[in-house]
Amino acid sequence: MQIAKVRGTVVSTQKDPTLRGVKLLLLQLVDENGNILPEYEVAADIVGAGVDEWVLITRGSAARQIVGNEQRPLDAAVVAIIDTIYVEDRLIYSKKDQY
Repeated sequence: MQIAKVRGTVVSTQKDPTLRGVKLLLLQLVDENGNILPEYEVAADIVGAGVDEWVLITRGSAARQIVGNEQRPLDAAVVAIIDTIYVEDRLIYSKKDQY
């Protein structure tokens, strides 16, 4: 799994029929120190994440293990909205401090 920050949404009117109704998010990856990386990912959102929230994503076949996604052509899925991240007793991220 990977930590990422939601940067926006991706809208597509023409897509695989199994992706109808699936919200797609544009994510920017985050490293273990909370630094925003120059890497982006598009992922299906199954938890209702919003712009600027930090999320946990799963990739590859794990993204298709989620109930309802088994037949969708997904490579990444948002599986959690992060509240806090601690690394070695150091607070890296807190959702409540973002608002």
